[in-house]
Amino acid sequence: MDSKKLTSSSGAPYYEHQDSQTVGSRGPVLLQDFILQENLAHFVRERIPERIVHAKGTGAYGKFTVTHDISKYTKAKLFSQVGNSCKMFARFSTVGGEKGSADTARDPRGFALKFYTEDGNWDLVGNNTPVFFIKDAKKFPDFIHTQKRVPRTNLKSPTMMWDFWSLNPESLHQVLILMSDRGTPYGYRHMHGFGSHTFSMINANNERTWVKFHFKTKQGIKNFSNDDATKMAGENPDFAQEDLCNAIDNGDFPKWTMYIQVMTEEQAKEFRWNPFDITKVWSQSEHPLIEVGEMELNEVPINYFAHVEQSIFSPSNLINGISFSPDKMLQGRLFSYPDAHRYRVGVNAHQLEVNRCPFAVNNYQRDGFMADSSEYKDKPNYHPNSFDDIQPDSSYKNFEYELDSNHVANYNRNENDDDHYTQPGLLYTKAMNQEARENLVKNIIDHMSGIDGPKRDEIINRQLCHFFRANIELGMKVASGLNINIDSNMMNHSK
Repeated sequence: MDSKKLTSSSGAPYYEHQDSQTVGSRGPVLLQDFILQENLAHFVRERIPERIVHAKGTGAYGKFTVTHDISKYTKAKLFSQVGNSCKMFARFSTVGGEKGSADTARDPRGFALKFYTEDGNWDLVGNNTPVFFIKDAKKFPDFIHTQKRVPRTNLKSPTMMWDFWSLNPESLHQVLILMSDRGTPYGYRHMHGFGSHTFSMINANNERTWVKFHFKTKQGIKNFSNDDATKMAGENPDFAQEDLCNAIDNGDFPKWTMYIQVMTEEQAKEFRWNPFDITKVWSQSEHPLIEVGEMELNEVPINYFAHVEQSIFSPSNLINGISFSPDKMLQGRLFSYPDAHRYRVGVNAHQLEVNRCPFAVNNYQRDGFMADSSEYKDKPNYHPNSFDDIQPDSSYKNFEYELDSNHVANYNRNENDDDHYTQPGLLYTKAMNQEARENLVKNIIDHMSGIDGPKRDEIINRQLCHFFRANIELGMKVASGLNINIDSNMMNHSK
């Protein structure tokens, strides 16, 4: 069998790959050695800017299959009948760490899914928690700064984290989840996933319902203890990556069951809290989980960089029958995510294999870095025109939203929007068992012990007030573990 010829990037065969062309055997290197130039120039450009958040992650391809009928809620073709299926891609990640950080660190986990459907790619970009630290995207840059590194020392800072959390009580619900054992999942296979935001579904009658997406792991929940997570970070900082790849390569394909929660528009109006507040959950006793389908991951990408690193996700990538909500964090992400990907990967990132819709794509976007004309060739780049037959389809007309009767732009909130304590309190007393509560308290004490500097006591006392408001027992145990004397003033402030 003839061997393949070694070629340059332009396809020209060449022979001298190991040695540079020089003047004599020991002379200086010649600038005309274009293979040397080409390989070195490509090498120093092999990395693109890493993600600002969710930089450390892994990914896999798989399949999603519809197992239950939800067509009464949505006209999405994917859910039109039981048995429908599509190829999909999933990327899991930590949030705050850099690309070289340990994937067992205490952190939420990104849970980003791309469904390649006949009506376009649908991205569901969530986390392994049903809530988030903040409910307004305006706070997001400030929040992420506290999870990164101090500009002067380039070190992580518990002081900075707890200062922000204690000044933003809406963070409490997510902080309790983060500080519980759920903050250190045993890899990516043993955790649930959530769309987190409230989305909407539109059915064939143009009727809207509000929905939340849930993915329950079929492998069972499994978490590291804080000590074991720290130990594993030193032994194998790529544990979660290795665990997922090994499982798939061994044929032990990880699976999750998709569910939705449904809330009618009337129920939303009567809901105790803002149903679009991502720091809140919907009670499953009032809005039970409805089974939808199964997600299976069965293929490790052939090249990590090409598929995982260059994959892009955005909650703005929706399909007909699934739409947005007034969730303020979601609204901010609709802009921020595509903007980040245009910067990081490029304006034509959607043409890369992992991001490309495998079905028909017809538009008038052209040119830019790394443009690939193989699909549109010499077709017109403007609309309307006299040369192609591309026409808008009226059946895909957007759902017409009716705005609230208060049309005045404002920054006001309803009274219940500032109830940041009832649900965290229920999480502590109802959702956690005794062991989970004990681990939560220990993890909080360990983490808050790292708070230092002249504002130490002020930050700790402020955060303790939040714990007291959520649950007196929780506050007392954390205070005791931090050797803080509780006085009547603190108790009064916590009421």
